[in-house]
Amino acid sequence: MKRILILVTLALTVAVPFLLRPKQTASMSADDTLVIITPHNEAIRHEFARGFREWYQKRTGRTVFIDWRVIGGTSEIARFLEGEYVASFQNLWTGKMGKPWSTEIQAGFQSHRLGPDTPAIVREARATFLTSEASCGIDVFFGGGTYDFVKQAQAGRFVASGVLKHHPEWFTDDVIPREYAGEEYWDKDGLWLGTVLSSYGMIYNRDALKRLGFTTPPAQWTGAADPRFFGEVALADPTKSGSIAKAFENIIQQQMQRRLRQLERSEPAGDTKTREAQAVREGWEAGMRLLQLIGANSRYFTDTSQKPPIDVAMGNCAIGLCIDFYGRQQAEAVERRGASDRVGFVAPVGGTVSSVDPIALLRGAKHRAVAEAFIEFVMSMDGQKLWNFKPGTPGGPERFALRRLPVRKDFYQHEDWLQWRSDPEASPFDATDQLIYRPAWTGGLFREMAFIVRVMCQDTHGELADAWRAIIAAPEPRKAQALAVLQDMSAVTYAQANGAIKQALSAKDKVEEVREANELGDAFRKNYARAKAIAQGR
Repeated sequence: MKRILILVTLALTVAVPFLLRPKQTASMSADDTLVIITPHNEAIRHEFARGFREWYQKRTGRTVFIDWRVIGGTSEIARFLEGEYVASFQNLWTGKMGKPWSTEIQAGFQSHRLGPDTPAIVREARATFLTSEASCGIDVFFGGGTYDFVKQAQAGRFVASGVLKHHPEWFTDDVIPREYAGEEYWDKDGLWLGTVLSSYGMIYNRDALKRLGFTTPPAQWTGAADPRFFGEVALADPTKSGSIAKAFENIIQQQMQRRLRQLERSEPAGDTKTREAQAVREGWEAGMRLLQLIGANSRYFTDTSQKPPIDVAMGNCAIGLCIDFYGRQQAEAVERRGASDRVGFVAPVGGTVSSVDPIALLRGAKHRAVAEAFIEFVMSMDGQKLWNFKPGTPGGPERFALRRLPVRKDFYQHEDWLQWRSDPEASPFDATDQLIYRPAWTGGLFREMAFIVRVMCQDTHGELADAWRAIIAAPEPRKAQALAVLQDMSAVTYAQANGAIKQALSAKDKVEEVREANELGDAFRKNYARAKAIAQGR
């Protein structure tokens, strides 16, 4: 009997997940198939799959099955696409064309910056790839950060979907501007298109704030560096999550712009370029110091940006940095389940930009016509309504309130839709205190910034937290002296990021990146040990 019970238990363990899994349209019973890779969550995947199936059938009379590929965040997707395209093109180049393969060819066929001294065979490889049907086996890349989409486009992995050509009336200053507040909203050649707006902020648990002695939630990024949040901040790894890396970039840009305004007030007659260069250098270090203290307060650095909002809602952490819709969705879910307002979200005023989550057609798409139709649907008003209409409203989602802000300006001009919108008060194109993104300041250092934060806060987190704990407990003047040592940024200045660090991360030999990480890690660990000793009076 005991053995029978064990076998029955094992059988149920295997069978239950299959019995309870969501019902899906079988690919074999659909007329057409579409393969999409995405970092988007289940709610977005469900609503856009359902919405597109209905829209597509009305337009074509055919059924469609969407095969979602979910492998992680945008950074994981980028690495996956690179590996697949390298393998596909190598097979084309060596197998069908009989050409030799080398590391130079591998780097060159993906590069948009081939110098005049580039060998002719490398130029030929690049030209061949840009006219080829090399494929990664996926049709559409849907969701993620602009930075990753620009990199994919430069590598040649995207092709124009035709939406920009067929609907030029959508891509105007009155509907979807080319740029807004310094952010690009679509590629000039139509290689990628922004679908929805994203801003960044902090999700917080009011019960946890009360426990820690807070009477009001933090309103600015600096609030997350408050010593009372020690061990209470939920963060994601910026080298794994494009959204959290963008939030970190916003923090640095805000510090740069604050420093620029200070210099403009104190030195109104100074040279404009010199003043801006100074503000960028000093703002970079101020932003790094702020990120360091936020990292010192962190409980963990997770691989997925979806974990911090969940942990904050459960009370495992008091506060977390996240993309806006994760925060709003989690707050709504908690309120819906328990009629509780314990979870809130704040986007720091003047501290976050409205960037876009793009969509793109991948080179060599096997189901190109269906893929082009899906991109058209997402950019149409039918697709845009799904982002912010309430479930069950006309044209809205079926089950989930996605709580995201559409990219189309004309969406916000329909006053009769206010009753159906999840966030009727939101009007992102009318913001009065908007952070203006300056790509020239940090756009070329996005990867370097994420790398520095990872080494400074994540790889050395144990030592950083120990030093910060000692500093919090230390009396003056030891506290100030120790903090100055802790926040020594001489190894990661703006010049260093543009110089040695960029060179190490761009080197063909990946050992250089590892070596740079080890050297920076050692430098920070020494600082943290010294800071701890000073704080403890040793």
